[in-house]
Amino acid sequence: MLRLKNGEQLAGIRASCRMLSDLFAGLVPLVKPGITTKELDRFAHDFIVSRGGRPAFLNYDGYPASLCTSPDDVVIHGIPDNSRLEEGSVIGLDCGIDLGGFFSDAAITLPVGRISPEVDKLLRVTRECLERAIAAVKPGARIHDISRAVFGHAVSNGYGVVRQYCGHGVGLAPHEDPQIPNYVSPGPNPRLMPGMVLALEPMINLGTGDVKVLADDWTVVTLDHKPSAHYEHTIAILPDWKVEVLTSWTYPA
Repeated sequence: MLRLKNGEQLAGIRASCRMLSDLFAGLVPLVKPGITTKELDRFAHDFIVSRGGRPAFLNYDGYPASLCTSPDDVVIHGIPDNSRLEEGSVIGLDCGIDLGGFFSDAAITLPVGRISPEVDKLLRVTRECLERAIAAVKPGARIHDISRAVFGHAVSNGYGVVRQYCGHGVGLAPHEDPQIPNYVSPGPNPRLMPGMVLALEPMINLGTGDVKVLADDWTVVTLDHKPSAHYEHTIAILPDWKVEVLTSWTYPA
């Protein structure tokens, strides 16, 4: 069921998204060689709780952390642990906040120190996929127009597109309808309309788009173990058809 948000609900979702954006502003500078993913998770948890929020991912369907930390070939849902980030790797950070029943969701993939030009291009193109997804939201468009924008740009650059996981509605729950695949699927293709709040999140791989889930039932990795990139923003379609990007993060220069 599609849940269109009214002005009061959108105000609550905006506040949650502002808090999440502030979290990423503090989290991104911490990503350096030597820090553990558990330390990043602890920072995120303490930040959210200290400001009156609740980590939306913690205990969601049993997920054991506040922050998803996904290094290198981990596409999404990596579980924080005591492993330390290494120079030349990449790390995906995905987080959501429940602020008084209003939910936000965003993700960024970051370099750890200096990375190879090949992987740097993957990250850049995936960010461009997100930008194209946002640009596809316009009057008369449907979900598959977003999907087509992401898929076309990724494939034209020779990358694999993850099909098993997708973007989604958000705002009054962590995951709502509609599902927003990053390829043109045979599934539902509802028309976009004002009041929708959507989490757009391209997941693009350096090699194959095929993935598998590890024994912990959470960690999703690329089948060929090549790096993956994941970026996500929560957006709202306003009554005048303006698209408001509700979350923000700054990619390091």
